[in-house]
Amino acid sequence: MSGHATAVGAVGSLPELTPARALGSWQLDVPALILIAVLGGLYGWGVLRVRRAGGTWSPGRTLAFTLLGLGGLAVATMSSLAVYDHVLFWPAAVQNVLLDLITPLGLALGDPLRLAIEALPGKGAGRVQKVMSGRVVRLLTFPLVSTALVLGTELTVYFTPYFATALRVGWLHELMYLHLLAAGCLFVVPVLTREEALPKWCNHPVRAALVFLDGIIDAVPGLVVMTHGTLIAGAWYLHHAPTWSPDVQHDQQIGGGAMLSIAELVALPFLLAILVQWARAERVQAAALDRRLDRDLTPVASPVSAPGRAEGASDGAEAVRVRPWWETEQNEVASRIRRQHGED
Repeated sequence: MSGHATAVGAVGSLPELTPARALGSWQLDVPALILIAVLGGLYGWGVLRVRRAGGTWSPGRTLAFTLLGLGGLAVATMSSLAVYDHVLFWPAAVQNVLLDLITPLGLALGDPLRLAIEALPGKGAGRVQKVMSGRVVRLLTFPLVSTALVLGTELTVYFTPYFATALRVGWLHELMYLHLLAAGCLFVVPVLTREEALPKWCNHPVRAALVFLDGIIDAVPGLVVMTHGTLIAGAWYLHHAPTWSPDVQHDQQIGGGAMLSIAELVALPFLLAILVQWARAERVQAAALDRRLDRDLTPVASPVSAPGRAEGASDGAEAVRVRPWWETEQNEVASRIRRQHGED
């Protein structure tokens, strides 16, 4: 049974939220625990499959998936945030930001899509790629569409009866958790995965711009909540607020400020992750280009002497160079190299 029903029944008996209780208060949330176990089990199985097949998988990715992803999900749904979210607004606000920003970032840094492709046999990997390339998934993960879904989800939660109803109805509260998590993953996972989950034009510079824009957009819900004159789920919190809690309006302002602060803090590591991927991709491309240049500049021997050579030239086979590819091909890289040679 979820701890929500217990929390609702015991809101009047909750002690004051102190730093010690914030760290030590936990409750069981069975649906969340099952989801954590399933995701962790599948990820661990995938890592074992890759390693048994002779491949490698970064321990850093595993740690990010486990600690930041699954750990963030556990904190959001079972820590003191979940214990006190029915009597204070700000724990609920922090809880929701964890679910739609921090947890998806941790899961995405683990790159579960690439792991699934590498771990599954041929047909299984093909099915995953087919799902990722399907129309519905492509639409939901399309840049700006996924950003709009995250923003729309947060605004819907707070500015419709959704949140107030979820405080009363346990199963809807669990559904809200899943809704926030799914909306965040639709944006973050395709941006950070090494699989081709986005349109081809969405290269690393474009992704960095999208993350920067998303950081600005993610600040909107926090600003609106913090400055909104009408209480969010006001009837509930006015009725259930304990005597030791701050004023309900002040509580809402604290929650909005926490949402804004966390959203801006998350934007920095998200952007750094994109920049690291960009730098790695540039190094790989530069290494491939160097290998091609070395191959194309290898001298070859002419099988016959060229007629009409200048006096004093050797009668033997002379060494000539094959015309490098950048002098014959018409593409952006070749044009750039031709310009550099022209400048020299």
